[in-house]
Amino acid sequence: MAYSILLAPPAERQLKALAEPAQKRIVKRLKSLRENPRPHGVKKLAGEEDLYRIREGDYRIVYTIQDKKLIVLVVKIGDRKEVYR
Repeated sequence: MAYSILLAPPAERQLKALAEPAQKRIVKRLKSLRENPRPHGVKKLAGEEDLYRIREGDYRIVYTIQDKKLIVLVVKIGDRKEVYR
């Protein structure tokens, strides 16, 4: 059961704005979500319905999981200081 990874338009822009080494690490991390959308270290965001976050260095990836459709929708990608605003 492999999940599809979809990026919301703002998340796609945020990813493209990052430096190339960071982009590669984040893309690799996103691909790992295909097999396991709730990996070790995932946190459910308090106060938000169905939003999860994973860490990749100083960056955070915020996403939702649609289990019935097997989709992981990435909502935000950004520096840990700014991603929760």
